[in-house]
Amino acid sequence: MSLQPDLGERLDLERKKRFLAAHAACHDRIYRYFRRRTEDPATAEDLCAEVFRIAWEKSRDEGDLSVLVLFGVARNILRNHARSAIRSANLLVSLHGQRAEPSDDVESPVREALAGLKPDEREVLLLTYWDGFTSKEISDLLNTSATAIRMRLHRARKELSHLLETERESEEAQR
Repeated sequence: MSLQPDLGERLDLERKKRFLAAHAACHDRIYRYFRRRTEDPATAEDLCAEVFRIAWEKSRDEGDLSVLVLFGVARNILRNHARSAIRSANLLVSLHGQRAEPSDDVESPVREALAGLKPDEREVLLLTYWDGFTSKEISDLLNTSATAIRMRLHRARKELSHLLETERESEEAQR
């Protein structure tokens, strides 16, 4: 009788190690990615858990669990979440026979300016400054060239600056 673990047990142990290493390296970044893009901490944590559920499945096939792969999964989950939220809101509106009313929450000027950007520009700014990715990493994540990302980033910064200046001027005019 051998005391060494059999091949199946060793592979399972390797899988667990790969998964735990990916989880330790990426969980906080992915959670923050979701937290900035969702309505509450519980939703962000649920979406983050879904990323790691998929990562666990990928680890079975010795799939890559790098930061970029996990953020790619996170982006897909966020898109699915947004589509689901829209469907739910539309269903509630039709069930109640009412129109959805915009929120009365006051947003910060930066958040308002970010909302005024084109989605591609906003995403490149958030991935760069909030998530800390390089142009090369973002280009891999978005499946485009690093040059295109740098151009988008330049345009996004310029547009954000313009929107913030316009907001500042309108606030000063109201005083």
